[in-house]
Amino acid sequence: MGGAEDDEPLSKRVKISFGESADRSNGTLFRDPASCSMVRPLEIQGDDEIVGTKGVVKKAEFVRIIAEALNSLGYMKTGAYLEEESGIPLHPSPVNLLMQQILDGKWDESVATLHQIGLVDGKIVKLASFVILEQKFFELLERGKITHALKTLRTEIAPLCINNDRVRELSLCIISPSQQVVKIKSRTKLLEEMQRLLPPSVMIPEKRLIHLVEQALQLQLESCMYHNSLATEMSLLTDHECGIDQIPSRTLQILQEHKDEVWFLQFSHNGKYLASSSADCSVIIWEMKLDGRFCLKHRFSGHEKPVSYISWGPDDNQLLTCGEEEVVRRWDVSSGECIHTYMKHGLGLTSCGWAPDGKRIFCGVTDKSISMWDLAGKELECWKGHRISRIADLEITRDGKHMVSVCKDNMILLFGLESKEKRIIQEDEAITSFVLSADNRYILISLWNEEIHLWSIEGSIRLIAIYKGHKRERFVVRSCFGGIDQSFIASGSENSQVCIWHKCSSQVIVELAGHSGTVNCVSWNPANPHMLASASDDRTIRIWGLASGNMKHNSNATGTVSNGVHYCNGGS
Repeated sequence: MGGAEDDEPLSKRVKISFGESADRSNGTLFRDPASCSMVRPLEIQGDDEIVGTKGVVKKAEFVRIIAEALNSLGYMKTGAYLEEESGIPLHPSPVNLLMQQILDGKWDESVATLHQIGLVDGKIVKLASFVILEQKFFELLERGKITHALKTLRTEIAPLCINNDRVRELSLCIISPSQQVVKIKSRTKLLEEMQRLLPPSVMIPEKRLIHLVEQALQLQLESCMYHNSLATEMSLLTDHECGIDQIPSRTLQILQEHKDEVWFLQFSHNGKYLASSSADCSVIIWEMKLDGRFCLKHRFSGHEKPVSYISWGPDDNQLLTCGEEEVVRRWDVSSGECIHTYMKHGLGLTSCGWAPDGKRIFCGVTDKSISMWDLAGKELECWKGHRISRIADLEITRDGKHMVSVCKDNMILLFGLESKEKRIIQEDEAITSFVLSADNRYILISLWNEEIHLWSIEGSIRLIAIYKGHKRERFVVRSCFGGIDQSFIASGSENSQVCIWHKCSSQVIVELAGHSGTVNCVSWNPANPHMLASASDDRTIRIWGLASGNMKHNSNATGTVSNGVHYCNGGS
């Protein structure tokens, strides 16, 4: 039997704290009667008793996970006292016996006990038996008992008809022991594996109480509409709650160097620069100084038409700018020089984007094609057909595997650059713009009908949320992700305001007033969750930061913020 196969002294035991790598001499599963004389085999009591005000917490389960938590923290005696006083054991007696038999290497007895603990699912019994007998097999091989190991494989493991490929691997360990690459797990690790296999009602999952507490804290963070703090410390003693003062809602600076409507703006990946483009055909690079204020670094002149699109290079050292149905120019951010101009004879370019390696660029073309060039201007590939519409947003996923574009008025195409796979997002209304989330798991689509839709593009494509509240009747107004973990959605609006929603709840949390014309574009600083920029037809750019309490709130938790004006004509 299993006991005869174990060469270990029975006095060697381990604490059942699966998260720790314990050796076989650290403790014992059963308490020493001399130190815990009150512990005795107990049946689970109070299965039907409920605690708490919601009527959903079973007392027996609650006591058991508390006992498991005490044991995992090393408070074995306190856990034993809890079991004794409550009359509710952490595990039923047969499960305790099974765990001790595994630690003792009593493999045959443990398989027999496994069939006695009341498991309904026969497949789980077989899987657990396989895991136990595999450990028996390896320990026999380790001791040089080849004949016994072969017998175990043939008469005990193979008849289970579980994982035939694994059975063949085990047979190779006998034929060629020197080729054995499988590392024998400790018995404590075996218990961890058993814990994952057996139902939670039989064996409490490791650190279950801590996991539930972490879940509760995470849920509080996700449901907190204003959580936008870099501080991650939370207290178990109070419920988590943030105020609207965590949302950028005060004008810190107004940038006034453009001579016409500001159509587009975008922060660099490192958050140190802000690029803006205008109907005045210029592009300005703004640099953030040590005091957090922006000053003009470069003004790019060269486009003959209004500049409608900007794309930062992966390392923020270069910038692509696209004139409205004109050419794409590549600029050096440090020197301010135009490095190259990309064009197609007789056609205009409508958008631009970078490959993640920074060695290729993509451009939308007015004939509804998309071209890919190397940096020197050699066209490497051209995708023709309905690849891009006049609404010419274009993005490449950060892994470089997919190109995203508006291929029809109400349709977005996700095209696999390597796989050639095509996936479609189809809206009922015309699309005005879109943007990818930083992790490329989501796409935010602004629509003609004054709605913004959030889609998940990870795995199966599905609509996640709809945002309403901004105004859009005639112009393209752009939206963006932002804040800590991109937990917020911001958008421009034709009512001269910036609208901010909580991403998960879809609720408007604040509307920022200050501009005197349509807000065309917004950009949230990726390196600073407390900084937002907005571009307007009033020819200005506003930099928004944390407020100092000068906010008005209405009854539905939406704040309208009115700010003082601090003008800056390019200097700090």
